[in-house]
Amino acid sequence: MCGIWALFGLSTHTSIHSNSSFTKIHHRGPDAWRIEFDNRVKNSCIGFHRLSIVDCLYGMQPMKLHQYPYLSLLCNGEIYNCHRLREQFDFKYETNCDVECILHLFAAGGVENIVKNLDGVFAFILIDAKEGRVHCGRDPYGVRPLFRLYSEIGVLGVCSEAKASPQALELSSSKYHHEHRTRVGLIQMKSELNGNAYNLEPFPPSHFESYEIDEDGICTLLERKCYYKIGQKPAFNLLVPFEDLQKKSVTGNIRTLLTASVKKRLMAERRIGCLLSGGLDSSLVAALTVQLAKEANLPYKIQTFAIGMEDSPDIVAARKVAAHIGSEHHEVFFTAEDVIQALDAVLYHLETADITTVRASVGMYLLSRYIKESTDSTVILSGEGADELAQGYIYFRDAPSPNDAHTESLRLLKDIYLYDGLRADRTTSAFSLELRVPFLDLQFSSYYLSLPEETRQPQGGVEKHLLRSAFSNTSLLPHDILWRHKEAFSDGVASKKKSLFQVIQEQVESRVTNEALEAAPSRFRHCTPRTKEALYYRW
Repeated sequence: MCGIWALFGLSTHTSIHSNSSFTKIHHRGPDAWRIEFDNRVKNSCIGFHRLSIVDCLYGMQPMKLHQYPYLSLLCNGEIYNCHRLREQFDFKYETNCDVECILHLFAAGGVENIVKNLDGVFAFILIDAKEGRVHCGRDPYGVRPLFRLYSEIGVLGVCSEAKASPQALELSSSKYHHEHRTRVGLIQMKSELNGNAYNLEPFPPSHFESYEIDEDGICTLLERKCYYKIGQKPAFNLLVPFEDLQKKSVTGNIRTLLTASVKKRLMAERRIGCLLSGGLDSSLVAALTVQLAKEANLPYKIQTFAIGMEDSPDIVAARKVAAHIGSEHHEVFFTAEDVIQALDAVLYHLETADITTVRASVGMYLLSRYIKESTDSTVILSGEGADELAQGYIYFRDAPSPNDAHTESLRLLKDIYLYDGLRADRTTSAFSLELRVPFLDLQFSSYYLSLPEETRQPQGGVEKHLLRSAFSNTSLLPHDILWRHKEAFSDGVASKKKSLFQVIQEQVESRVTNEALEAAPSRFRHCTPRTKEALYYRW
């Protein structure tokens, strides 16, 4: 997990923007930073905040290689097949950094050759000074964030978080609408800078873009392409070839592929830990991580982390899982006062006003803070993506047909970067932690989505029945945990006496007046807040 930042074509105040905007994503990479002005690309500036995970010595960016001195790479990502790519294409690596393969893939076949061959998560900016091109790309599920600022006159800005877009765009535009300020994580924002129209919006997952840069650094879009559709078989050489899977054992294949997914994500030179709520998804990931860490003889015990308010259901369930799998378990308790104190910081980091996302983020934010301040774990595995992939939400029971359920699953996966994916990234990156999500592995997810639609539906009122069944004849988890009923994260961490919803409601009730709510329709014409909570998140 790192922070990337680039600005092209702005002829005035470039240094001001680099100082005021670039530093806003320091939390994504506190280990080192670098900012460069390249004379080969006029009116350009690129910057990088590094969190050292792989090749701590030589993995600094912007990355340049002796073989391709005209190429510069900024990448926030983890490429799990970097060693397999070196063997497959006989690349001559100059570092041990996993993202180096991106430069070799580009030199061998262009930007499309990059995105179709990467097994991992990524958001990258690649500058080709020889050809005068800028290329950007993002992984299929948008696990790694990326925002694009583009103007009608050819100014291009690319950054890991919207808050790092040029400060003048955020603060000094006379036509900047306040209603958009806290919502750029969800929708595009239109404004003006230096008298010219700009769009700031999330860079779409599963896409790459190529721009031509003229002699003044002005960018012109040449190509925008969707390179992957959710559910299709990946184009890269698979870690577990499909022909090696058992034709008659779907549950066995699910176990094999999920285990392989977790194993890939143990690639790190920093300590690995797991978020553990005691629910199915995080428990499976934690159990497999502990098992594989022992097999790999990692020189430390896997740490697991649970959070809740006093007698919360998650704390109790997670404690049982940790005892079963033998992890070094940490429990974090928070109070209503902790929620109140953290809420504004959560909103700042999230860059969204979506109510469900905000509520679910508070506990994860507080837990991430504890991990950063009290432990040495830096790489964190979690269970995000399982509900979308395996039909874990309660309403899937009411789907009119298997095909309707499948269609809804695809929709949720396509949009996950706006909700649970955004929550997971922002709350952990706020404290310089790198989150990894095995359920969104391309091979695992494409295989799961290829199974007959009726087999993936809830069975007997039990959501994620197929996923649970895949591990039912193993000793990986206690039986009651494997079949534990799903709870929303914000409900699972709450006390039985008072829900997180009630805590937040009491907070916003004291801060938002009835008069302010009545004035909301005239102030916020887009997605007008109807409750005090919704209005508070928009301020």
